[in-house]
Amino acid sequence: MVSEDPDEQDRTLFRTSVKDVRRLRQRGSPPPRTRLPPTPRPRARDEPRLPEEPRVRESVAETEIGDSLAFARPGLQHGVMRRLRRGQFPLEATLDLHGMTAALARRELDVFLARSLAADARCVLVIHGKGRSAPDRTPVLKSGVNTWLRRPEVLAFCSARPGDGGTGALYVLLRKPR
Repeated sequence: MVSEDPDEQDRTLFRTSVKDVRRLRQRGSPPPRTRLPPTPRPRARDEPRLPEEPRVRESVAETEIGDSLAFARPGLQHGVMRRLRRGQFPLEATLDLHGMTAALARRELDVFLARSLAADARCVLVIHGKGRSAPDRTPVLKSGVNTWLRRPEVLAFCSARPGDGGTGALYVLLRKPR
């Protein structure tokens, strides 16, 4: 009669079954995979549902409230613009222009871009708002920012993803410092 307890029997059985196993030599751990942080999905109450294909305004004039904005310098790779539209560049700075007059917003944007370039920022977020409170339903800051960002140090910009402000904000891709 065996007087060993069941746990000891299991241990003995395990040891006899793995007695010929040798530990593998490890050459170092594999490099960690870098992944972009997930982009939150918009909730229905956060953002009104956009049409399946929003209109993209590439012209400076006639900007309307629900329009998506997009601009890219000639020669910019399509993949770079696609990554910008998807919000895959890390945002290094943010400027919120809500409630400012057009003149003050232009000055703040100029200072913000100068500081961002001096800090070697690559992608920034400019929040201009959707312009729903404008008396004639023409988004003043949205139209202004669409015009003011067309400068040599800006490679591209496009409307942000709904989680970052949707059509009320822009991802702005800046030139790399030389």
